[in-house]
Amino acid sequence: MAVSGFEGFEKRLELHFSGDNPLGLRYLSIDDLQQVLDAVQCSIVSAAGNRSFDAYVLSESSLFLYPHKIILKTCGTTQLLRSIPSLLHHAADLGLRLRSCRYSRGRFIFPAAQPFPHTSFPDEVRFLDARLPATLRFRKASVMPSATSAHSWHVYSAADDEFSVLPPSGSTIEVCMTELDRSLARRFHRRKGDDRSGDEAGAEMTELTEIGGINPRALVCGFAFDPCGYSMNGLDRDRYSTIHVTPEDGHSYASFECVGGGEMMELDCLRKAVHVFRPGAVSVCTAAAAGGDEGGVWSAVANALEPLGLSCRNQAAEDFPGAGTVTYQTFTARRK
Repeated sequence: MAVSGFEGFEKRLELHFSGDNPLGLRYLSIDDLQQVLDAVQCSIVSAAGNRSFDAYVLSESSLFLYPHKIILKTCGTTQLLRSIPSLLHHAADLGLRLRSCRYSRGRFIFPAAQPFPHTSFPDEVRFLDARLPATLRFRKASVMPSATSAHSWHVYSAADDEFSVLPPSGSTIEVCMTELDRSLARRFHRRKGDDRSGDEAGAEMTELTEIGGINPRALVCGFAFDPCGYSMNGLDRDRYSTIHVTPEDGHSYASFECVGGGEMMELDCLRKAVHVFRPGAVSVCTAAAAGGDEGGVWSAVANALEPLGLSCRNQAAEDFPGAGTVTYQTFTARRK
């Protein structure tokens, strides 16, 4: 393991609002969004949208903007939680009211490099508690443990009276992969002297790695970084997907996330995404309506991944206010 390097594991923030404005958060201008991202210390590098939502590739990961929901996902040493005051200010100007919040992340590869408030999970929890409105009075924070030293799942959620019992709209799958296949990881390095734009080089990486085949119906917007790294946002009607790759030897990492589409489609995308990267270790988190069959979720995820040579090492499930039931599993390659 390298002593230091780029932190691949992302921090993820999801905020839900209510209000009468049908466009809601989509009224925010690029300047408004960049003001939010300045606090996080990242920027927009590419954008796309459809009738349902807008998707932005960032210098560190992605942003998805729906009328009444925002998902912000950033990697490296970004200060994701510092976006909250600005987001709440802009939402209030649009007549929107915050109803629920979910923050999640994996276990950092380089935790000592993280700035406050991401210096520890207790620091993150205290920061969130201090900045969210008192109306979100149902709150929970938990670390879902793992049998593998490289993976664990940190979850914080908060919701108001109504949203604490409402099921989330659709399910979400978040996948973290480490120890990527080295021959595959090399495809996310740009050639020396490559003067193409990030969009052009990213389109080539999407094709060469077969990422575009994970969901053939999606509009795929890939972006290649210099000298290495890759991000992708996929747009499929009202559903998004996203991939981020840090390919450096010694701390290679890739993530895949998708939402909605039904269980069979989500599991098919999960299987295809993991097959692309052929990782040595994988964690899978799902979030869906509370009171579901977590045993059925565990079995379905295992059935999707075990034919790829992966063995389940542990599994856990907890209910969170406003986030439903969160399940967590880790897998390692049988060659280990």
